[in-house]
Amino acid sequence: MRFAAFAVLSLIVAGCAAQSAPAPKPAPVAKEAAAAPAKLQWPRMVVHKSASCGCCAAWVEHVQKAGFEVEVRNEENLYAVKEKLGVPLDKASCHTAEIGGYFVEGHVPADDIKRLLKEKPQAKGLALAGMPVGSPGMEVGTRRDPYDVLLVERNGRSTVFASYPH
Repeated sequence: MRFAAFAVLSLIVAGCAAQSAPAPKPAPVAKEAAAAPAKLQWPRMVVHKSASCGCCAAWVEHVQKAGFEVEVRNEENLYAVKEKLGVPLDKASCHTAEIGGYFVEGHVPADDIKRLLKEKPQAKGLALAGMPVGSPGMEVGTRRDPYDVLLVERNGRSTVFASYPH
């Protein structure tokens, strides 16, 4: 089972690298954090990603522009991170973030993360499986595929948190 899960995760990460344009420059963290106001509205976010993933870097820029302070950790074994945080493997994407006691899996829009932190549901986190075209960090021209952001409850069930029917 673990090998199969790892194989699926490897395909997702490989797909991310294949779909990405040339990787954008890594988002600056320390300089932006220094320029931020003394009291941040949101907890600090830690993003676990592959060093070569361009769409992950684009998503980091998206959440930084939305006001999140971000620490990026380039990881060799994303499967271990996802397993530790309780991310269901069928909801996996190319990066995993931690914020405010929740995980955020994949290209979840920043407004959904803000809503999660305001509402504070009893849940493990948010997940957007795969890499839907048009989601933050996965912008490709004007194409927008529909997708649902899921709230992963503590019991493992998932419910739709937000829908993007483009």
